[in-house]
Amino acid sequence: MIVLQASILDTMNPDDPRGRILSTADRLYYEKGYAAVGMDELRQAANVPLKRLYREFPSKAGLVLAVLEYKRERWERELAAYLDTRDTPRERLLAVYDYLHQWFCTDTFHGCGFINAYGELGRTDPGVASAVREQKAAFQETVDRLVAEIGGPPALATQLVLLAEGAQTTAAISGDPGAAEHARTAAQTLIDAAATSASG
Repeated sequence: MIVLQASILDTMNPDDPRGRILSTADRLYYEKGYAAVGMDELRQAANVPLKRLYREFPSKAGLVLAVLEYKRERWERELAAYLDTRDTPRERLLAVYDYLHQWFCTDTFHGCGFINAYGELGRTDPGVASAVREQKAAFQETVDRLVAEIGGPPALATQLVLLAEGAQTTAAISGDPGAAEHARTAAQTLIDAAATSASG
């Protein structure tokens, strides 16, 4: 996994104004979109003075990048903790899709926040595009490592990531969390095929 230079989650206090701004911005941007949420709405929702908001984040562009970093670190920690509940490398690999299914079943699921950010801002904001690419690369590295642990070929990791990314988009558009279960079934077929090929 790509390691962040500084841990936002380690230094952030949700009761601190900066922490409240980040967590509130993350929620509002994810629910409504980046363009739809102005700094005044964010100020009110985070319960901080506008002057304090701009002191912490002088520009909305800087705030958006901080939110993406915050979102990425939270995603990586939550996924890692979930995978650690499984005993074998194969179970951990398939648990990626169990984690997605659990997420898709929540009332707050609105698709992948990184894909959403890229779709809205990625073509005009190189910083956002870079942050999204880094998150996707980090997820690929996680799956690469899990596939290596079961002795699978590198191509398998790419295929499994495509299934996970496709499930997120499909679930967001269709509103059907079952996309994760279908992706898991397909992933299991690919994993078993790779194991058979390796043993044959």
